Amino acid sequence: MLFLLIIFYLLVTCFAMWLLLFPSGRELTLAFLNSRMASLRQRWDRWNRKGDAVLAGTASGIRHSFSASIGYVRGNYVIVGLVLLLLIGPAILAFMLSGKSMLGGFEPADRVANAQIAELLKGELLVPPPPLPPDMFTTAEVVQVRPMLVDASRNWQLLNPEYAQRLLLVFKIMKEKYGIEMALIEGYRSPERQNMLAGMGGNVTNAAAFQSYHQYGLAGDCAFVRNGKLVISEKDPWAMEAYRHYGEVAESVGLTWGGRWKLMDFGHTEYRLPGVMKK
Repeated sequence: MLFLLIIFYLLVTCFAMWLLLFPSGRELTLAFLNSRMASLRQRWDRWNRKGDAVLAGTASGIRHSFSASIGYVRGNYVIVGLVLLLLIGPAILAFMLSGKSMLGGFEPADRVANAQIAELLKGELLVPPPPLPPDMFTTAEVVQVRPMLVDASRNWQLLNPEYAQRLLLVFKIMKEKYGIEMALIEGYRSPERQNMLAGMGGNVTNAAAFQSYHQYGLAGDCAFVRNGKLVISEKDPWAMEAYRHYGEVAESVGLTWGGRWKLMDFGHTEYRLPGVMKK
């Protein structure tokens, strides 16, 4: 559609240039318009009596004018060709040489976000931290915020390797740069568990089975460890500041952070590989 609009614009521009550069073009156009106006005025008076004849005469006049225009172009094809080449040539060349454009926010999901992730993909693989004691997930604070967390999977082996390495790099940066220890509180999520959580209401999740990257091992929910306790609550000012750093670091290594969603999920990140989530 855009290409057709460009062609239409160029044709109109060529016609305008023809009128500006060639007096004979203006004369021919004015003569055509005057003859048409005069013909229309004459035919208007006789419209009720000779409607068919008017239509036939108009069609004949248009054909005559079109033939005259073709004749003019044939007689001045060199000049007309040069004008068309000057007007259309640069636009066509620019269109052919232009690269593929893409709106912000839709870049390929497998892009390398910064130098750190580039080095990671080249060399040594990061190792998951040792699992936390089970009783850390059953405290009153944790149960109040995430009542079903005790049964969640925290098995790093069930995560997509690319996502796991990026998330581990986030853990490493958070520890070295901010002194914040992180923990995976839920990784892979079965379709049955996803449907169960969706049934608990929109304040938990709006995604049913296979509508979440958790089912593909490409998403994880994380929290912080402070003084030997798991910190999840978003009412804790320290935790909210830690979540802000976490979101910035996660996005810097190419992950999507749930803290920017309408239904904010500050501990959630996911790695959006193309073709995984079917619309």
